[in-house]
Amino acid sequence: MNLVSIHWHTFLQALGRLFRPTNLLTALVIGVTLSLPAGLYAVIDNLRQFAGVESESQITLFLQGSASQADAAELAQRLRQTKGVEKAEFVPKDAALKELVKSAGIEDLAATLERNPLPDAFIVHPRSDDPAELEALRAELQQLPKVDAAQLDSAWAKRFYALLQVGRHGVLILAALLAVALLAIVGNTIRLQILTLRDEIEVSTLIGATDAFIRRPFLYAGALQGLLGGLVAWLVVAASLLLLNSAVADLASQYGTEVRLHLPGPADALALLGGAALLGWIGAYIAVGRHLRHPGRLG
Repeated sequence: MNLVSIHWHTFLQALGRLFRPTNLLTALVIGVTLSLPAGLYAVIDNLRQFAGVESESQITLFLQGSASQADAAELAQRLRQTKGVEKAEFVPKDAALKELVKSAGIEDLAATLERNPLPDAFIVHPRSDDPAELEALRAELQQLPKVDAAQLDSAWAKRFYALLQVGRHGVLILAALLAVALLAIVGNTIRLQILTLRDEIEVSTLIGATDAFIRRPFLYAGALQGLLGGLVAWLVVAASLLLLNSAVADLASQYGTEVRLHLPGPADALALLGGAALLGWIGAYIAVGRHLRHPGRLG
């Protein structure tokens, strides 16, 4: 029997044992534990959409007083071709004055004006919310013809970006702490399996079985438990977001917008499943390693 056949046979044995009550319970514990950092990650991933970042991240371009309609049309074409610009909206100075008068309630004051003091403007929506990229884009747009000033409210962006960074770091720290706990959980489960198969392991050792041969089925068992736990975590997060979507939609409708929570992408799902399987494998490796070094301690 070649090495591939041995691995395949061992994998099938571990897969058959996976659905025993103890192993299923361990996978459930792993899934529920991992669902906490995975859920927080999903919340942070949705925070930008929920907070309406796309509508808030804006650069206002004030045109020079001498700018004509032709100049504005040419500038609009340049903006559509500029990398980093999602879209640009032209705001005529007459429309801007009407909006200002309406929002500030200064109809009487506006009636005394001999001319409109406001310039034509463009509201530019950037593709990125990174403060450094926003400032670089503002400086680039400032150099365009007929642009008198480019204004960026970067304070909110820096605060929001910093909050996201704190949230991401917090999730990483929490995931690391829970990973240690999961190693202990998987290791204890594998330890119980070793106790159950202790006689079989001793006989295999006496007839010349190598450490790799003894370790192999437990490594597969740990990895499969972790993989199943990762799948449980993903299902918990998906179900939670599905339940929350109705409440979030009702809340968003109160602000005249539409928001829908979404799961992170396939790459994040694979990272969760792969990370969970790796944790299971490491936990099993540590447990079996302790037995191989000190076989009497487990008795």
